[in-house]
Amino acid sequence: MRIRSIAAFVLLGVFLAAAIAADRQTGPLRAGAFLWEPELSPSGPLVIIVSLPDQTLSAYRNGVRIAYSNISSGVPGRRTPTGVFTILEKEVTHFSNKYNRAPMPHMQRLTWQGVAMHGGDLPGYPASHGCIRLPREFAKQLYSITTRGTTVVVVDENAAEPTIAAHPGILLSGRENQADLSNPLDGEFEWNPERSTEGPITILASAADKTLYVYRNGISIGRAALHIENPQQPLGGHAFTMLEGLSETPSAFVPDRPGHKWMAVRTGGKTTLADLARRVHIAPEFTATLYDIVSPGTTIVVTDAPALGSSPTAQPVLLMEAAKQ
Repeated sequence: MRIRSIAAFVLLGVFLAAAIAADRQTGPLRAGAFLWEPELSPSGPLVIIVSLPDQTLSAYRNGVRIAYSNISSGVPGRRTPTGVFTILEKEVTHFSNKYNRAPMPHMQRLTWQGVAMHGGDLPGYPASHGCIRLPREFAKQLYSITTRGTTVVVVDENAAEPTIAAHPGILLSGRENQADLSNPLDGEFEWNPERSTEGPITILASAADKTLYVYRNGISIGRAALHIENPQQPLGGHAFTMLEGLSETPSAFVPDRPGHKWMAVRTGGKTTLADLARRVHIAPEFTATLYDIVSPGTTIVVTDAPALGSSPTAQPVLLMEAAKQ
């Protein structure tokens, strides 16, 4: 599997978890039905969460759920891939290049291999060739509020309800004693922001690689060593998106600066956010640098899998793809 670029960040600190929007509809709707309430949160970063077991899609804006719909995902043998993606391309009128020019209205591409969100028939069960089918009117409405770069999290777990994380900690809770970093990049990091001077920041923390990768607009601009306490214990999968506004507590890694707010989604495993905050650390100098560049919409992903290569226990993780050149 080819990875054009990776996305994501690393964890967050002492978390104040509060379930959001849990009091509204959470189970399957009748086929073709949806909820659309954009007025609940008029502005802020948008995150879309797709649950394959539930066959549902939820859209959150600045941490508040504003839309909910049934979907129809890929059939066995052509399953919709899981992971954290960005919308690469949008077309109001699109026809499939792979499947007899099948209509894909309000197409929002997730991979260059043909996976997209679009309007279509919803029989009440998985029925696509890997795409995420939406009710046609819902696809139109969703299309109107997304942009290229919007984060889409596809999980293979039931109803991964997001929580609000008060301020960054894990990756952003650098250790004073850099000698504790016990991997080949002990006490070292690379930082080359001139490679890409604008665009969304996306960061990947790979437990397999013991490395944090930083990308801006899909281009690598830095990496740092990760120190993981009890490395034999999996970290699981987690995705975070920075929201607008500041928390009431100071930053966990730059005490004289305010903390940020993040929306957290667990994409796999049973490790809690508090466990992650205690176990994962990077050099303080690098955390201070990251603090200065993150902004609302920054996405952080934590995974046990390697970033680019395979291993005996995990496959490479396709997290995000850069815009097609």
